[in-house]
Amino acid sequence: MHKDPISLLEREDLEQLARSLLWQYRVVDAFWFIKLEKRFDLATAEDLNAEVWAKVGRLAARDIKERFNITAQGLQGFLQAINYYPWFLMDAFRIEDKGSELIVTSDNCPAQLGRLKHGLGEYACREMHGKEFVHFCEVIDPRIKVECEFAPPDPHPEDLFCKWRISCG
Repeated sequence: MHKDPISLLEREDLEQLARSLLWQYRVVDAFWFIKLEKRFDLATAEDLNAEVWAKVGRLAARDIKERFNITAQGLQGFLQAINYYPWFLMDAFRIEDKGSELIVTSDNCPAQLGRLKHGLGEYACREMHGKEFVHFCEVIDPRIKVECEFAPPDPHPEDLFCKWRISCG
């Protein structure tokens, strides 16, 4: 019987595999967006990106809940689930627990930093992340609310790309 190669890996190799997969995931997403933008235009790429990430948010939350047996509701359910979400692992989002709400920020967004590094300028990610977060949260607990304080194309501090408020009421 053929054994799953992942089950044969030691912890250190599993960690390296996870890091490699996250890197590959980010590279595919980045090049897909850039090629879409070049073939059509930035607005079309942004619109399609928002549609795709709405679906990704929902499917990822469903998979994470089932795979990691997350049953908690509200902000605790969100906190448990988001720790398994690849984009939170890759983009180094920070979460500040204020008790009645969570403040989610990104000061080191690989997508925006990569675009700036290559002279492409920021892309509008507010709608995309908004849909992604809303659909992710709906699966965890439909009472969770997502509010964007700012994200590109909004003006933002030089040291912070976006700021989101997650609450449950």
